[in-house]
Amino acid sequence: MNPDLDLLQPYPFQRLATLFAGVTPAASLRPISLGIGEPKHPTPALVKDALTANLDGLASYPATAGSEALRRAMASWISRRHQLPAELEWKTQVLPVNGSREALFAFAQTVVDRHAADPIVVSPNPFYQIYEGATLLAGARAQFLNQTPANGFRLDLDQLPESVWRTTQLIFVCSPGNPAGAVLTLDDWRRLFEYSDRYGFVIASDECYSEIYFDDAAPPLGGLAAAAQLGRTGYPRLVAMGSLSKRSNCPGMRSGFIAGDAQILERFLLYRTYHGCAMSPSIQAASIAAWNDEAHVVENRRLYREKFDAVISTLAPAMPVLRPEGGFYLWLETPGSDTGFARDLYREQAVTVLPGSYLAREAHGVNPGVNRVRAALVAPVAECVEAAQRLAAFVRSR
Repeated sequence: MNPDLDLLQPYPFQRLATLFAGVTPAASLRPISLGIGEPKHPTPALVKDALTANLDGLASYPATAGSEALRRAMASWISRRHQLPAELEWKTQVLPVNGSREALFAFAQTVVDRHAADPIVVSPNPFYQIYEGATLLAGARAQFLNQTPANGFRLDLDQLPESVWRTTQLIFVCSPGNPAGAVLTLDDWRRLFEYSDRYGFVIASDECYSEIYFDDAAPPLGGLAAAAQLGRTGYPRLVAMGSLSKRSNCPGMRSGFIAGDAQILERFLLYRTYHGCAMSPSIQAASIAAWNDEAHVVENRRLYREKFDAVISTLAPAMPVLRPEGGFYLWLETPGSDTGFARDLYREQAVTVLPGSYLAREAHGVNPGVNRVRAALVAPVAECVEAAQRLAAFVRSR
C-alpha cells in the first residue's frame, strides 16, 4: 500500500461525528445543520432540462478535453466575468474538470516534482483539506500561511522564510476564502506574482465561491483578472479553478473548469488522459446551459444576501459577527473552546456547526481555527434564521 496514505488526517466531518458520538440533541427541537457547505437552493430548471434532453450522451465515451462547445462556453464566461482584455483561447487555456475538488487534487499530482529536494506546497491556514491531502499524496511537504484577524484573513507571505520559498513548487490560494470569506486585493496578487516570478512556483487559485458576494456591482477580483490588469500576458504559472456547485447549485453534477497558463494545462491534460476523469457528454450539455445563463446566478446571490442580512441582524446582539466579502460561511468567534461550543450547541439547541480547529493545523505556534466555528448558511432562509435564533440564545445562556 502507498505509505503516504498514513499521513492523511481524518476529514473534518469524520472528526465531527466522533465529537458528537453519544450526544443526544434536545428531542423537542428539529435538527438544523450549518456544518457542511453543500448548497441547498434548487438546481435551475434550465440545467435539468438540458441534462435530460441530452441523455443520449450516456452512450458515448467522452473526450478528456471536453467538447468544443463546452470549452467555448467556459472560455466565454470566464472572459466576460473577469473582464479579460482578450477572450481565453478555448483550445489551450481552459479545460473542464469534474468539480474543483477533483481538479485541485489532480493538479498537485501533475505539478509536484517528487524527485526534487524537499518539494513544498504552500497552503492557507485554515484551508480546504484537499489541499493538504493532495500535497501529501504528491510526495510534497505542506507549509502553512496563517490567516487571522490581524492580517485580514489574507495571505501574509512573510510568515515563511526564504529557505521555504526556494523549494516551493505550488501554492494554493482561495478567494473568496474558506472559511473567512476574504477576497485577495490587486496588491495581494501583485506580491504573490512577484514571489512566483522570483521562486518559480505555480499558483492554483481556488475560486469556487467567486459568484457568491453581496454587491452585484463589485464582484470579487479573480487571479486571471489580476494577472491581466498587471500585464501578465499568458497568465504565467497561474491557473484558476471554478465550479458550478455553488454558482448554479449543482454540486451533484461535479462540473467546473481550470483555466490559465497554456503550457501547464497541456501537461495537466496529459495527466488527466491517464487519470480517467472525462466529463459525461450529458453533464457537458447541462454545464453549457449553466455557463450561458446569468439570471439564475443573480437570483442565487439575492437569496444569500437576504439570508445573511437576517442571520447577522439576529446574531449581532449576542456575539461578534462580521459579514464575509464572499462565500456562504460565517467564521464566528466562540467564548472558549470551539469543540466544546460545537458539542454543547448540538446538545442544547440541535444546531450543527463545524469547529474551526478542524479546518486548520498548528503552524507558527498557533492553530488559527481555535476558538472559532464555521457556520454554512446554505439552508433556506427560514431555517437559517431559526438556527441563528437558537445560536443567539445559546450564547446568551453562557
